[in-house]
Formats: sequence, structure tokens, C-alpha cells
Amino acid sequence: MTPQRITLITLGVADLAASRAFYARLGWVESRQSQEAVAFFQMHGAVLGLFGQTDLAADQGRPDARLGTGAITLAQNFATEAEVDAAFQAALDAGAIALKRPEKVFWGGYSGYWADPDGHVWEVAMNPFWPLGADGSLTLPS
Repeated sequence: MTPQRITLITLGVADLAASRAFYARLGWVESRQSQEAVAFFQMHGAVLGLFGQTDLAADQGRPDARLGTGAITLAQNFATEAEVDAAFQAALDAGAIALKRPEKVFWGGYSGYWADPDGHVWEVAMNPFWPLGADGSLTLPS
């Protein structure tokens, strides 16, 4: 078993139908493995899930928990600044909330942030020190 991995990221959402529609507008294709109460999107070697917040809290064994957002950042890296700008604009066009427009950043790259309708934060970035594979995958240089 490889312990250093993530195979599924599940976001708790207030309105599953609205979140499904938002990610569809981003161009994400829902998996046929989705069910009425949960949406799945296949990614490179992992899956993104959308699950109602109340149902997610109950599934975690914390039915009275109030799940929050914004304490983590999901990120997409791109090969160029133009790709970052295009991805940021596509998110806004889909209904995302702009948090920080893409700009050159102190560490030598270029990045911006947006939030989905539930406040889950996404970074779009170009890191000149991290080359991407042809399929957009990232393997840190050794």
C-alpha cells in the first residue's frame, strides 16, 4: 500500500443540484458512478465528489456538525499564464466568485483564486519550477 496518496476528495455542498450544474458549466463531466445523493467527477488518478453537507456530516459520524469551507485550497496548475487567465475566466463565467485575480506572485509564478458557490477555494496557477506532463499531471522535480 502507498500511504502518501489521495484517491477521493469530497466537498460538502449546500445544494447538490446547483453544485452539479456549476461544475458542469466548468466543463467537468459527471461519472456514471454518480448517484442521486452524490456526484462524482473522474480526475487524473483521483475523483472529486460532491455530497450534501448534512449527508456528509452524518456519514462522518457527526450529524450535528456544521461543516465549513475555505480552510483548504484545491489547485489546478497550468503551463502558461494565458492558460491560468483562461481557466480563471471560465470559472467566473460558470458562476464562481473571484477572490484574487491572477497575478505574478512572490515565489516566481502566477496565480489567482476563485470560490465555487459553496465557498470551496480553488487556485489556478503557473509554476515555472514545476513542469507539467502532456496530460496536465504534476510530478514534483526530484
